[in-house]
Amino acid sequence: MKITWLQAAGVAFDERKGVNVDDHLRTTNRRIYAAGDVAGSFQFTHAADAMARIVIKNALFFGRDRLSHLEVPWATYTVPEVARVGLDEAEAQRRGIAAKTHEFAMKGVDRAIVEGDTQGFARVCVGPTGEILGATIVARHAGEIIASIAVAMTNKLKLSAIGSTIFPYPTQSEVLKRVADSANRGRLTPTLKRIFKAIMAWRR
Repeated sequence: MKITWLQAAGVAFDERKGVNVDDHLRTTNRRIYAAGDVAGSFQFTHAADAMARIVIKNALFFGRDRLSHLEVPWATYTVPEVARVGLDEAEAQRRGIAAKTHEFAMKGVDRAIVEGDTQGFARVCVGPTGEILGATIVARHAGEIIASIAVAMTNKLKLSAIGSTIFPYPTQSEVLKRVADSANRGRLTPTLKRIFKAIMAWRR
């Protein structure tokens, strides 16, 4: 039986999946770490970069960063583009999370209308307290728009944080603010609407 260099170094690997690593990207040889396509299920350049940063922190600076903590977005550069990060409602529910989806169509975004790019939508999945669990965006610039959701998820922000953010006008990324506005309007139950209507009538 031929011994590979990896086997000689005590690094376990799988012919199809690549090098075996733990959540800190350490191999079965505790002195060796691995990052990139060879060590992960995310076959993306930006994921490899994020993994390399984890390795640097953990191997050189005694860090404890984890691969499972990454919010990795992906994009398919079709026309329109398709981008996604995190969970959708079905996946969240399979994990026992009471999730809800909020959506807004690109045909309601002024910049998309002006540029004739009204195909698509932004769909954001949120948890019970409004935390962002994931998003799917179909739009001409979906690969760029999804980055805002990835930032929000990485920093544990709620959808309401996007709603309170000022977006430059007109931009296609404004679709995210419209999703947040739509979610906020959805919180107005018939009872609350009647209360607000009574208050407004009284203030007149």
